[in-house]
Amino acid sequence: MSAFPVHTIESAPEQSKPSLQALQSAFGIIPNIAGAMATSPVLIGSLVGLFGKVHGGSFSEAQIQIVLLTNAVTNACPWAVAFHSFLAVKEGVDPADVDAIRDRRTPKHAGSAALSTLARTLIEKRGHLSELDKSAFLDAGFGEDRLLEVIAIVAASTITNYNGNVTNPPLEDAFQAYRWRAPRA
Repeated sequence: MSAFPVHTIESAPEQSKPSLQALQSAFGIIPNIAGAMATSPVLIGSLVGLFGKVHGGSFSEAQIQIVLLTNAVTNACPWAVAFHSFLAVKEGVDPADVDAIRDRRTPKHAGSAALSTLARTLIEKRGHLSELDKSAFLDAGFGEDRLLEVIAIVAASTITNYNGNVTNPPLEDAFQAYRWRAPRA
């Protein structure tokens, strides 16, 4: 099995350095998953470009974390589940809702439930939403523009989740309290 390096700004390929610097500015650290991703300047650059759009969109950071955590669980990426659990709590998501998502249950808050359900459904159905799937989201008070914006969040998250499942980066100490194991299939 190949062991992927976890790059720092100093060790990364030259074309990956600006992306890592941007993440350092955003998080105050370079998450290990990004350090592993930096092996490919194309991959890390794609994530950072989409990351800026997602976090500059119309959803609150708490809402974004609900989608990102749901995606991490749905894609069974342990590193991303721990990271987004940490960030969701930090952004004020109810810890009971975080636990629900981690257990593949629906959050209790209606808006959070609609976001989480849409994200999971997009992944599980590979984007083939039924009219009922769309209506459930829209009936929760979100517009069509927001439904399409969730696709961008799912795309960004999928990059991270797939990378995490391929490179298996070590989990930082700060996220250890949120360690997660994917249920056995």
